[in-house]
Amino acid sequence: MKRAVHIVALFSCLFLAGCDLVVLSPSGDVAQQQSDLIIYATVLMLIVILPVMALTVFFAIKYRESNKKASYEPEWHHSFSLEIVIWSVPLAIIICLAGLTWVATHRLDPYQPLTRISPDQPVNPEVMPLVIQVASMDWKWLFIYPEQGIATVNEVAAIVDRPIEFQITSATVMNSFYIPALAGQIYAMAGMQTEMNAVINKPGVYDGFSANYSGAGFSQMRFKFHGMDPAGFDDWVAKVGTSAQVLDADMLAKLNQPSIADPVSYYGAISDTVWDRLVNTCIDADSLCRNDMMMVDALGGGGLEGLWNREMFRGICSAEDPGAFIAMLRPEMRLRGDEIVTAMSLLPGITPDTRH
Repeated sequence: MKRAVHIVALFSCLFLAGCDLVVLSPSGDVAQQQSDLIIYATVLMLIVILPVMALTVFFAIKYRESNKKASYEPEWHHSFSLEIVIWSVPLAIIICLAGLTWVATHRLDPYQPLTRISPDQPVNPEVMPLVIQVASMDWKWLFIYPEQGIATVNEVAAIVDRPIEFQITSATVMNSFYIPALAGQIYAMAGMQTEMNAVINKPGVYDGFSANYSGAGFSQMRFKFHGMDPAGFDDWVAKVGTSAQVLDADMLAKLNQPSIADPVSYYGAISDTVWDRLVNTCIDADSLCRNDMMMVDALGGGGLEGLWNREMFRGICSAEDPGAFIAMLRPEMRLRGDEIVTAMSLLPGITPDTRH
């Protein structure tokens, strides 16, 4: 029996030898703190689990039918000492787990800016986070670098020991953005922007993927995350910047078409309105953006009044020309159709012909 147990344990170790336990040995400080939390919580729970498992075997052997030496007490029904142990030990563990997870959960809030790069290195307040905008699409990942003016598909890079601020949304169904070596997964949801603050501490190439089923191409919805030194990151940005492709409204609409196993692609320039279109779910030119829709709702909603407001205030939340704001907000414009058309023609992507 003992030899069989040893053989099973040996084969188990052989199978586990092929596993990449990146969650327990990550390369980012946030993921490392999450790994520590998993280990601490597991150890605390094993304080109860291991004795229970051992006692289960002990009682099964000691009080088996064939053991005539075991005491037999059919009238026994209660023990205060046993009750104290049964209730106090799990209660103490639950209190410890609650305190541990409460503190760690607030410390690792993904929306909060980082306070440290590593256990012995605080964040330099003069170093701004690298902002990376992430959009999940069917079935690919789009990464936008607003500071660098570039974008990529299915490849992302960041500087080692520099805070990263991921701004995350979805152009389609709910998804989950996950780089195990960097930090925990964060959901990407259409019509809203989630956030994750993290840092990579070791150079290397790491796997990233979707951790939420999203349809036919889900299993190929993977990308590579590159941790680089500043010089290497600058070279990577320069390489992406040489691409002649521009991520504008037309290209965004093409990317929004479902596709599986897309290759890495680069965009050397981006339109300023791309991220707003993604967050407000108005990738198609004819779609009403959510922020404009909320403005319409605030001004009366449906009915004839709502139809008027929809057309009059389309694009007000994303207009770049202050003159359009003033023109559209003048009450007397309702009786002056020519000026209404003129005002709407000032808005990006709106022409007078579309109003008739």
